[in-house]
Amino acid sequence: MADIHYNPKEIESKWQAKWDADQLYRSVIDNSKPKHYALTMLPYPSGDLHIGHWYAMTPSDARARYMRMKGYNVLFPMGFDAFGLPAENAAIKSGIHPMVRTRDNIVRMRKQLRSMGAMFDWEREAVSCEPEYYKWTEWFFIQLYKMGLAYRKMSPVDFCPNCNTTLAREQVWGDDRHCERCGTPVIKKDLNQWFFKATKYADELLNFDGLDWPQTVKTLQTNWIDRSEGASVIFKTEVGNHDVEIFTTRPDTLWGATFMVFSPEHPLVDEITTPENKAAVEEYKVQTARQSDIQRGAVDKEKTGVFTGGYAINPVNGARIPIWIADYVLMSYGTGAIMAVPAHDERDFAFARKYGLEIIPVIQPEGQDAPDGSTMEAAYVGPGVMVNSGMLNGTRVNVEKGRKNPSIARVIDWLEEKGVGKESVNYRYRDWLISRQRYWGAPIPMVNCPIHGWNPVPDDQLPVTLPEDVEWKPTGESPLKLHPTWKNTTCPVCGGPAERETDTMDTFMCSSWYHLRYLSPKYDKGPFDDAEYNYWMPVDTYTGGIEHATMHLLYTRFFHKALRDAGITEGNEPMIQLRNQGMVLGEDNEKMSKSRGNVIAPDILVDKYGADTVRAYLMFFARWEMGAPWDSQGIEGSARWIRRTWTLFTDPTLPGSGSDEAKKNLRRKVHQTLRKVTRDFENFEFNTIISALMELMNEMYKAREAGVAGSDAWKEAQEIYLKMLAPIAPHIAEELWTGQLGKTYSVHQQSWPQVDEAAAKDDSIEIPVQVNGKLRDKIVVPAEASEDQIKAAALASDNVQKYLEGKEPRKVIVANRKLVNIVV
Repeated sequence: MADIHYNPKEIESKWQAKWDADQLYRSVIDNSKPKHYALTMLPYPSGDLHIGHWYAMTPSDARARYMRMKGYNVLFPMGFDAFGLPAENAAIKSGIHPMVRTRDNIVRMRKQLRSMGAMFDWEREAVSCEPEYYKWTEWFFIQLYKMGLAYRKMSPVDFCPNCNTTLAREQVWGDDRHCERCGTPVIKKDLNQWFFKATKYADELLNFDGLDWPQTVKTLQTNWIDRSEGASVIFKTEVGNHDVEIFTTRPDTLWGATFMVFSPEHPLVDEITTPENKAAVEEYKVQTARQSDIQRGAVDKEKTGVFTGGYAINPVNGARIPIWIADYVLMSYGTGAIMAVPAHDERDFAFARKYGLEIIPVIQPEGQDAPDGSTMEAAYVGPGVMVNSGMLNGTRVNVEKGRKNPSIARVIDWLEEKGVGKESVNYRYRDWLISRQRYWGAPIPMVNCPIHGWNPVPDDQLPVTLPEDVEWKPTGESPLKLHPTWKNTTCPVCGGPAERETDTMDTFMCSSWYHLRYLSPKYDKGPFDDAEYNYWMPVDTYTGGIEHATMHLLYTRFFHKALRDAGITEGNEPMIQLRNQGMVLGEDNEKMSKSRGNVIAPDILVDKYGADTVRAYLMFFARWEMGAPWDSQGIEGSARWIRRTWTLFTDPTLPGSGSDEAKKNLRRKVHQTLRKVTRDFENFEFNTIISALMELMNEMYKAREAGVAGSDAWKEAQEIYLKMLAPIAPHIAEELWTGQLGKTYSVHQQSWPQVDEAAAKDDSIEIPVQVNGKLRDKIVVPAEASEDQIKAAALASDNVQKYLEGKEPRKVIVANRKLVNIVV
């Protein structure tokens, strides 16, 4: 068979070398063309590309190639998100410096990425751990600091008391939350850390105008930010007369607040706790420190608490109410204190019943008696009228939020009039904690002077580089903290002795702006060249996993908006269109992992089948946005299709004498396929692109048997087929285009073909016919048939007549020329 000559290794290496030498995919400013910035999420240099990288990147590459053929000047860059904890952990175990390991991994992964045959512009590669990159990460930090968006405060971290070091989330193992290194139970410890004031942009981040993003991502971000309207109210502690601010979405229930709950970490807990309650409170604080915020906030977790012995005064009625501590109240959310209204909140009701606390109903269901707090079986959360609420009794309560609820509106006005509260908005979204007690990250460019406090490193001293002469301690403490000289510097204000910040930045900081560094990765006068920014930005299409919805994607949007306000970027959003791919699972239907032994190595597949086959299968085997379990047998089907394509174009074929009808049928199928493939590329529906090309190939084989080979229709079919194939399987398409058809190099510089609608038009259409809603026949009518002609054809059907049983139809309905329904 002729397909034995298909040698993917030879073909793919040949064309990759030529494309590289010719800089075929070099992207430069060209004002004569519309631009398209296509971006796919950059990988972490772990050492090996996995099949998930291929699944994310190769369809994204196909879409970028399609846009290029449509006439766009396409930028499709690649780089490495190279800082992070894994390299540091590896250094602790092996002693190999993270920079050495990371650079070695990048060399390996760059080679693997090149084997995809993707149209990456490697001249624009950016690597976040190189000083020429993180110089500008540091510079951005300073700009945000100067804007008042970077600040330092005490914040809890996971801490191992045995190793005497902070731990990342990945280093805390098991439900009992123990240290991965020594097994010691982990506790919470407060440290001074750096934050970005991301909450300043909370409302703007809830605005998705102009964004073509999946609704799922918008919903995830909206829920993560979780904007609530209500009131801030000031309670007073009985001891010390301290103000305790709480936020509530239901200020109309204030008269039903019968106790308060503080976070165990609240700064007033120690002062208000009575001597007889101190031991129980301290024990409870220790238990709480062992839990993560996620564990503490779990909806299904049994609510526990301890009475402090202290009391607060309810400002609306002067009631003396007990103060408890409970782990479900977090200092990181709101003020770390809440009022509890057990009659009208399910969580508070359960807590009150468990600990025998008073329940006072303050909303009476309309048309019913007021509930009895002593006998209520559940909290009442519906509409009604206010009761037990002094002069506001009788105010109507509905189920709306904020001022749309008349009871909430009236109480807010009353609180502001009395000076004990005010209208307020609260967010679950928190400021971005960017400090990491690690070595392998971008240094935070701040200096602390005993006299002048914290000040940024001057621009002409950037970058603050990481020292290479460091020791890796098994305790895991940051080498920056332990280095004998690195932290010693001079104050930018007075020149006196000062110390550098030894924390490094969250790696999400690096990935919040990498799309900007791709614009001009060698530029040294700023983070990017303005001319490149003005031409390429914003990113037109961004692809990657939906797991980044509430972290990277939200951070990137915040970062862009902050830089806009600094005059560095323009526009409200960095990425206009977002599309998410699903996940490739193992053949056991589980997430791939080395421990499960179900990891699929793309290098082995490329060696066996070639990159084009792997690309084609990844686009064919699942809906891209959903993903699916890997099927090692399924790839054989894609391999057969690629080989049959090779055979169709390379088998010697003599010109035939096919009929005009056969040529017409071939052209119809070609242009119908082109119309479908074009639509599917626009919609990222890669699996149906492959199936359409497979169908067309089968029709081309039939047409060749019918003697169409050599005709103009056949030549057109060959050209259009290879142009549609080129984004999917770029190597074989190039080889057949230049080597077999003798066309001008390169197929990837050709224009996307135009659909000939006249050729694509069907001569006839098939329409199902129902009688009283049940399918009874299918009729074939001319494509131009009128509604009357369709009705006549349906009624003339022998099968339809059988079910009419001689009766005259009451109605014959033709629905959009796609269905006939006869009502008897």
